[in-house]
Amino acid sequence: MKELKIAVIGAGFWGKNHIRVFNELSETEVVAVCDTNPERAEAAAQKFGLKSYTDSQKMFKEEKIDAVTLCVWSTNLAGEAMKALEAEKHILVEKPMASSAREAFKIIELADRKKRHLTVGFIERFNPAVQRFKKLINNGEIGSLVSATAKRVSRWPERVGDVGVVKDTAIHDIDIMRYVFAEDPMAVYASAGSLKHARFEDYAQIMLTFSEGRTAFIEANWLTPYKIRKLIATGSKAIISLDYITQEMSIETEGQTLTPREDWKEPLKLELQHFVECILKGEEPLVTGLDGLKALEIAEAALRSATKCRIVKPKGNRT
Repeated sequence: MKELKIAVIGAGFWGKNHIRVFNELSETEVVAVCDTNPERAEAAAQKFGLKSYTDSQKMFKEEKIDAVTLCVWSTNLAGEAMKALEAEKHILVEKPMASSAREAFKIIELADRKKRHLTVGFIERFNPAVQRFKKLINNGEIGSLVSATAKRVSRWPERVGDVGVVKDTAIHDIDIMRYVFAEDPMAVYASAGSLKHARFEDYAQIMLTFSEGRTAFIEANWLTPYKIRKLIATGSKAIISLDYITQEMSIETEGQTLTPREDWKEPLKLELQHFVECILKGEEPLVTGLDGLKALEIAEAALRSATKCRIVKPKGNRT
């Protein structure tokens, strides 16, 4: 028996992937899809055999829905999240969770008040290679963690139009750095700008400083002719590298290089399975609303740093 009735808000490329995965899960039944574009909503509904809506509040009134995932434009995420929570639905909000940290905080407050499950779509947390990467660090396999570097570059994505590369792309690695170092950065220094886009930054280099002099470097852009998604950690005993896309990993020590082999698994399916299980079991998710808020605060600190050309503290508006 299907235990959770699901709706997906946003019928673009990523929203359709959500519908596909939920259809593959034994615990969920997707009952409706909502998109402000009626043609897009209807196309997704016909493909997957659902009811289509252009107004989420109307959908909540007419359908029995337990939980929703939000795959809309970044500037619309907070508004749709608040509507879903007011309707007392559990929610997964795709990154960056909101267009600002202030909006993200309001979402967290409402979810707490309504006692609804809230998680944020930082899919890389569910990448099996990242989980192995984190385990190696936690077990001391690389000695003391000294620094980490992330590279997330690609051509200009057609879908982007309401935020720049920091909040849309680099925010994945901002979250991963918090996860890997198991703490919040003390300071942020960034350089960012635009070579091809008039409204938003299309490249950024971000440095995060952690305790004990440890440092993370993040490079993100929409300028590179092909896609690269990589993460490297340097320790006192070894260096570990992973490719987010292929999930391949290497471990380099003084005397050898190891390339352990693992089966590839779809991170989105692992993420949405976790979302469902947490709701059914009443458990806290791996990625909380607070994680989303802190990543946004750091992203906003990076943008302020790039504007002011100086180090910025990543909380509130303090500099």
